[in-house]
Amino acid sequence: MARKGDGVDNRQLIDAFGEAWGARDIDGVMDLMAPKCSFSASVGPDPGRTYLGPSEVRRGVESFLGPPADPDVVTETLAVRIGDDFAVVHWVARSTHPDRPTPVIRALDVFEFDDGRIRSKDTYRKVLG
Repeated sequence: MARKGDGVDNRQLIDAFGEAWGARDIDGVMDLMAPKCSFSASVGPDPGRTYLGPSEVRRGVESFLGPPADPDVVTETLAVRIGDDFAVVHWVARSTHPDRPTPVIRALDVFEFDDGRIRSKDTYRKVLG
């Protein structure tokens, strides 16, 4: 995997993460995570479940990406803001199926970086009627 020292910048890192997540590529997601990583989900025990370390983060990512995806739910990135050691990704998910409307989910993923990898992913979401 290319790392920041190899010319990979934070935007490339976020783009690669988004591609791996969208493809449900668990190994690809984990390849982008730092050795000391965390994933704080927006679901689970309040305020959401946190997974610490690579094996727990993998388990958390698998819980989100493992089940078959609903083909009628689309996710769209609305904005990406990137700093030297963090990024914020604003996204929305909604159903396109006319007979199975689901609530619209608006969310932010807050990422922190460490040596060209993702140290943490923390998700905040709102479910709109």
